[in-house]
Amino acid sequence: VQLQASGGGLVQAGGSLRLSCVASGFTFVNYAIGWFRQAPGKEREGVSCISSSGGKLFYADSVKGRFTISRDNAQNTVYLQMNSLKPEDTAVYYCAADIFPGDNATLDPYEYAYWGQGTEVTVSS
Repeated sequence: VQLQASGGGLVQAGGSLRLSCVASGFTFVNYAIGWFRQAPGKEREGVSCISSSGGKLFYADSVKGRFTISRDNAQNTVYLQMNSLKPEDTAVYYCAADIFPGDNATLDPYEYAYWGQGTEVTVSS
């Protein structure tokens, strides 16, 4: 199982970035994918997740209305479109995968077994 996150960078407050998570080595359509972030000195937190079918989406309250998660099962890729970025969004962002019953997903990072490397997002004020 491999997950490759990319798309991070430096952006001014109010700007946008799109993160990508490309998966390989497993049957992508069976897995829910989550995006998580970890800022220096803070615990890893769930940002958004999407069920295997794409029919269920979840967002942390802090990003609702600003971030959009989507998946392209044909391309084995999950995207996180991040708009109206704030300095407090600064963190290393990770994607993770796991299988959940009932086409479900969760923002709890401890429920995910497979993780990619992070991509750094810095939002300047």
